[in-house]
Amino acid sequence: MSQSTVKFDGRVRPATEADSEFVVSLVPRLVEFGPPPWQDAERMTRVDAEIVERNLRERTPGTAVFVAEDEGGRAVGFIHLVPRVDYYTGEEHGHVSDLIVAREGEGRGVGAALMSAGEAWARGRGYRLLTLHVYAGNERARKVYQRLGYTEEFIRCTKPLG
Repeated sequence: MSQSTVKFDGRVRPATEADSEFVVSLVPRLVEFGPPPWQDAERMTRVDAEIVERNLRERTPGTAVFVAEDEGGRAVGFIHLVPRVDYYTGEEHGHVSDLIVAREGEGRGVGAALMSAGEAWARGRGYRLLTLHVYAGNERARKVYQRLGYTEEFIRCTKPLG
């Protein structure tokens, strides 16, 4: 069965501060998918964990975190959403800061269910757009996002000068 036809059998709910340990435990997965060698993976993980944990703890205005739970109630992924402003238009929109699925949730439609919750959050805030970043080498995620209707808009090029 292709991933686009997999329907997630669990539920997606707003995260609480009690979900912090689970959410932070998944953050190291972000560096499994292609950060370039000039990025410090340890630092990236630390910064991402601090930000999402702070947003959970302080309920930072305008941000949201949702957790996906399987049919047994076990957390299997999360999405962290923040507001952004478009550089060219000045229009505020929603942005997927983090989307991470636990290994045991892969291929089960968890990512698509979390993206659906993110889209509902963005629509509920009156946003016209929902954006995200994905590493160029993360082909699996890029294909999922394309199946969900996302179009690649920019390619960021970087050259270390050290």
